[in-house]
Amino acid sequence: MPEILKGKEPDLSSIRKRMLIIDDEENMRHMLTSMLTKFGYSVDTAADGTDALKMVTQNHYDFILCDLKMPNMDGMTFLGAIRGKLLDTTVIVMSAYGTIDTAVEAMKQGAYDYISKPFKTDEVYLTLKKAEERENLKKENVRLKERIRKIERDYSFSEMVATSRQMKDVFDLVKKVAPHKTTVLISGESGTGKELVARSIHEMGDRSDKPLVTVNCGGIPETLLESELFGHKKGAFTGADRDKKGLFEEADTGTIFLDEIGEMPQSLQVKLLRVLQGDEIRSVGDSKTRNIDVRVIAATSKNLKEEAVKGRFREDLFYRLNVFHIPMPSLRERLEDIPVLCQHFINKFNKSLNKEIKSIAPESMSIIRNHTWPGNVRELENIIEHAIVVADGNRIMPENLPPEFIRISEQGGISSVVKGSSLKEAQKALEKKLITKVLTETGGNRTRAAKLLEISHPSLLSKIKAYRIQI
Repeated sequence: MPEILKGKEPDLSSIRKRMLIIDDEENMRHMLTSMLTKFGYSVDTAADGTDALKMVTQNHYDFILCDLKMPNMDGMTFLGAIRGKLLDTTVIVMSAYGTIDTAVEAMKQGAYDYISKPFKTDEVYLTLKKAEERENLKKENVRLKERIRKIERDYSFSEMVATSRQMKDVFDLVKKVAPHKTTVLISGESGTGKELVARSIHEMGDRSDKPLVTVNCGGIPETLLESELFGHKKGAFTGADRDKKGLFEEADTGTIFLDEIGEMPQSLQVKLLRVLQGDEIRSVGDSKTRNIDVRVIAATSKNLKEEAVKGRFREDLFYRLNVFHIPMPSLRERLEDIPVLCQHFINKFNKSLNKEIKSIAPESMSIIRNHTWPGNVRELENIIEHAIVVADGNRIMPENLPPEFIRISEQGGISSVVKGSSLKEAQKALEKKLITKVLTETGGNRTRAAKLLEISHPSLLSKIKAYRIQI
C-alpha cells in the first residue's frame, strides 16, 4: 500500500523529479501543484498547450500531466506537437470527458497512461509511481546494454573474445601490423583461431574494401594447386579448355590467406618464393609474368623452422614468410578465457538455434575446465553447440554435454597436467592449475582466492609470480 494512503509522505529521492501540469482550470493546477510538491516533485504549470510548448523547449521535464480539453491548443494537439521529441519524458493525460477510444488515441500519440476526472489523490500517486517504475526499468535496461557493450569492447576483438594476457598480446600485434603490407606468419595448433586473426588483419588494414581470398594449401590436390594459385592458359594441360585466373590474381590489391602453408609441396614453394620476392606471377602454360599487388598472410600448425631444418620446407621461403610472426596460444594455455568464450558461443547459438540458454551449471563448467582441449576453441564451440541443441531448460547441465567428451575429460586426470614422474614438478603443475582455476572462478579476486585456497594473500601473490599466472 502506498505511503500516502497510510497518512505518511512518500520516501523521496534525493533528486527531485520535474513535473509540468497542463490544465486550463486554475483550481486543478493549484490542487495538483500542492499535492505533487508534497510528494517531492518540482512543479511548473501551464494553462494550455500553447504555453506548454514554449516551456518544454526551454526546460526538461521527467513527467507531464496534461488535460485533454483546453482552449487555444487542446491536449491531443499538444501530444501530436511533441511526439518523438521528448523521449525521456513520461506523459499522462487527464480528462472528464474520456472514453476508451480517447484513451487509445492518446496512447497512440505517445501518452503513457490515462486518468479520468474526477480522480482520487492516491490514483494520481499510484499512476506516477507506476510510471517511475517503468522509467527505472528502462534506465536499468540501458545500463545493462551499456555493460554488455563494455564487456564486448573489453573482451572482444573483431570476431574473437578473450580476457587472457596471451590473447591481448595477440590483439596488440594485429593492431600494429594491420596498417602495413608486411607479410605475416600465424602459427598455432588447429582450432586456435588463426583464420580469425588473418581476417582481423585484413579488415583493420587499408585493404579492407578489397578481396580477402582464403586458400587451404592442404585441401587442394598437388596436381591442381599450382593452377588454383596462379591460374592457367588454355591448352596448358588436358582439360584446360579456357584461360583461368588464379587465386593470387583474384586477390590483386587485396589479401591472400594461405592456410596450412606447411602442407604446400616443395615444387610450389619455389614459385611462391618468386611471388614474395618480385610481386609477380606466371600462369601455368604462360611464358610471361604479370605484376600483382597482394598482401600475403600465411598460417601453419607445424613448426616451419624445424621443418626447414629437416629439409621438408624451404628455409628461404620460411624467412620470407616469417617477417612478422604471430603465435597463437592453445586453449590449455589460456584457461581463463573459457567462461567468456562459453558465453560468446551461447549468445551465438541462441540466435541461430532459437534457444534461450542463460548459463552453464557449475558442475558442467567444472567438466569443461578439466578437459585438455586438443581441438582448442573450435572444439569448445562444437561442445557448446551440441549442449544447446539437446538442453531442455535454460542452463547447460552435465547430461547435455556429449558423453564421449565427458569420458575424455575424466580420463585426462593427472596425466593431462603432469609431464614425467617428478613429484616436485607434479606438485608445481597441480598448484598452478588449481590456483588458475580458483582465480578464474573468483573473477581474479586474489583476496577471495587466497581464502578459498587456504593460503595467505602474500603466499598467493608469490605463487602467481613464480608460476607466471595471468588472470
